[in-house]
Amino acid sequence: MSPRPVLGLLALVASLGLTRGTSSASGVMPGHGPIEITSPPGAVVAADEADLVKLVAQGPEEIWLAAKTYKTNLEIKRRVTLRGMRGATIEGPGHGTVVRIEADGVVLDNLTVRGSGKNFVGEDAAVRAKGEGIVVRHVSAEDNLFGIAFEACSKCILEDSHVRGPDTHLSMRGDGVKLWEAHDSIVRRNHVERVRDMVVWYSRRVVCEDNVVEHSRYGTHFMYAHDGIARRSRLLDDVVGVFVMYSSRLHVEKNVLGGAHGAAGVGLGFKESDGVVVTDNAIVGNTSGVYLDNTPRDPREKVVFSGNLIGVNELALRVHGANAGIMFVHNVFRQNADLIEVDGNNDATKLDFHENQWSDYAGYDLDGNGIGDVPFTWDRLSTAVVQESASVRFFHGTVALQMVDLVAKAFPLLARKPILVDPRPAMSLKGGPS
Repeated sequence: MSPRPVLGLLALVASLGLTRGTSSASGVMPGHGPIEITSPPGAVVAADEADLVKLVAQGPEEIWLAAKTYKTNLEIKRRVTLRGMRGATIEGPGHGTVVRIEADGVVLDNLTVRGSGKNFVGEDAAVRAKGEGIVVRHVSAEDNLFGIAFEACSKCILEDSHVRGPDTHLSMRGDGVKLWEAHDSIVRRNHVERVRDMVVWYSRRVVCEDNVVEHSRYGTHFMYAHDGIARRSRLLDDVVGVFVMYSSRLHVEKNVLGGAHGAAGVGLGFKESDGVVVTDNAIVGNTSGVYLDNTPRDPREKVVFSGNLIGVNELALRVHGANAGIMFVHNVFRQNADLIEVDGNNDATKLDFHENQWSDYAGYDLDGNGIGDVPFTWDRLSTAVVQESASVRFFHGTVALQMVDLVAKAFPLLARKPILVDPRPAMSLKGGPS
């Protein structure tokens, strides 16, 4: 897949302006797997596949692999560090998981792992790890059904690695990165592409940072993943950037979420999640920028969006279900084709908007305090028409629906009540997106 859509989105973020935000999300790509290293004097280097299996079963605590291919399925059941010179490859025979780890403190470093089986029921993977304190670093997982899985793997780390799925249809790929009951684990500086999903399920206090996930289905999918963090990452040209389900107290900050196209395309979505904080993200170029489904469940557990750029989406915000307890403050809404749809022919007046910047605002600031002297209101008749008849959404952004709004302005009797109100719109946001 061409890199042009990704580069275009990053250029879009720069052109729209995101002055607060990220180093990794707008700068250098993360690690791509193995690097150039050589074994130190006196290191134990596995001669071949049989020697590797023997050394892993009963050998020194550090084992090196030469720059060649070892064809085997490998099981690691004791604490050991397995480190490769650049070009060292463990290649499975095309069935099962290639490297299976079932021990605490194992380190897998600077290797290419490929050739897993194709069994979805068994979830054949490049690496499957179970234990505590396991580290997978500078690993390239390629041509595998599933990529790297941490299951019942607490305080584990995946970093500086590259996971690429097989060149098959999206429906025939497995998850690139999977965390299941992997509490207190870290996923950082990885490049994940052409996989099904990157998932964090039933895992508390997981940190996902400085990653790139592209050309996949879910860039990151949190479910029952309380107290997690997703930050400084680029989720680009996926079906969905980040989606959070049944999770509390998540922080989503300083990411670029863009290029989620198609009918299901969502930059950032939440379903039945509480206590969410979303700050300093660029949510750009998606079918729907933000989707909120019955979030928060408890209005006392606030969901706060602050300092985000939400721009050039077909729809900036879609809300489903109860919408009390949601706050948007100091965000920039810029050049979205439509601002908001509330399922069920409702309005968004229960949402708390204040001091956001709106590219559609036509007010004024006579006292020069940076706050508009009249409220920003969104009452487009075309928005109401689309909400009442989903089939009309096909004409979204066309001249036909633009004419509906022009007629409503000419004949105020046709105008609808405001769907969204920001009583204190910002004329500009100093120190934030501008």
